[in-house]
Amino acid sequence: MKNLTDSFVSLGHWPSAGSFGFNTDILATNPINLSVVLGVLIFFGKGVLNDLLDNRKQRILSTIRNSEELRRGAVEQLERARARLRKVEMGADEYRMNGYSEIEREKVNLINATSYSLEQLENYKNETLHFEQQRAINQVRQQVFQQALQGALGTLNSCLNSELHFRTISANIGILGAMEEITD
Repeated sequence: MKNLTDSFVSLGHWPSAGSFGFNTDILATNPINLSVVLGVLIFFGKGVLNDLLDNRKQRILSTIRNSEELRRGAVEQLERARARLRKVEMGADEYRMNGYSEIEREKVNLINATSYSLEQLENYKNETLHFEQQRAINQVRQQVFQQALQGALGTLNSCLNSELHFRTISANIGILGAMEEITD
C-alpha cells in the first residue's frame, strides 16, 4: 500500500511540460474539481433527481388525498355519530318525561289507594266501635234485666205466701177457662 501512495506522490512531482498529471495545489484544483463534479452530477443526475422529486411529490399528493378522504370519512362518521347522539338524547328525554309522568301516575295511584285504604280502615273502626257499643249496651240491658228480675222474684217471694199463691193460680185458671169458652 505504501508503494501505491508513493507512486501518486511521485506523479505530483513530474514536470508539467505537456504531460498529464495530478495538480496537488489545493487552492487551484478544488473549485475546478467541484464544478466538474457538479456539472457531471447535474447532467447525469438531473433525470434521476427529477424522478426522485416527482416520486416524492406524487407520494406527498397521494398522502394529502388519502388524508382528505380520511378527513371526509371522519367528518361523515362524526355527523352520523352526532345524529345518533341527538336521537339518543331525544329518546332519553322521552324516557325521562315518560318516567316522570309514570312516577307521577304511580304517585297519584298510591295516594288514592292509601286514601281508600284509610277510608276503609276508618269505616272498619267506626263499625267496630258501633258493634262494641251495641254489645256493651246489650250486656248492660241483660244485667239490668237480670237484676230487675231477681229483685221482682225476691219481692214476689217475700210477699207471696201459699194462700196468695193459690188465689193467683185460681184466678189465672179462671181467665184461661173463660178464654176457652169464648173461642168455642
